[in-house]
Parts: sequence; structure tokens; C-alpha cells
Amino acid sequence: MNAKVLLLVVGLLVGGAAGWLTRPQAAQINIGPVQIEVQSDRPAEGSGPLTSGQTQHVAIFAVVGAVVGLLLGFVVDSRKPA
Repeated sequence: MNAKVLLLVVGLLVGGAAGWLTRPQAAQINIGPVQIEVQSDRPAEGSGPLTSGQTQHVAIFAVVGAVVGLLLGFVVDSRKPA
């Protein structure tokens, strides 16, 4: 498998895992059509349904991990002898 693709996938998985483990503690309150979400600065404890803010947090970490993995893939490919 190509090093860029492999490191991209690894970065995506590691970033997603890091985002999941560091997602902020949140509570979502729905009153009719109004949705209120409150987040703290501490990591969430336990599991449960993800709020939209937590989903964005995990997605951002996954994308950053994928970009770092892809950049490392380019570095590894450039160091291979031709």
C-alpha cells in the first residue's frame, strides 16, 4: 500500500480517537424548536449520544490527524530512493 494512503488512514484514526477522548462535556436541552447546548472545558466522562458540538470536535481532530498523516506520507515518499 502507498505510504501516503496508509499514513492518511492512520492519521485519521488517531485524530478521531484523540478527538473522542478529549471531547468536551456537554448537555443539550431541547424546548420545542429551541435547542440549547452547554459545554464545559473538561473532557466528557462516560458515553452517550454525541451533541453537535462534540461531533464537530471529533471531526476537527480527525481532519487534522489526516492532514498530518498525509504530510508525513509525502515526507516518507520523498525520502525513498528512486
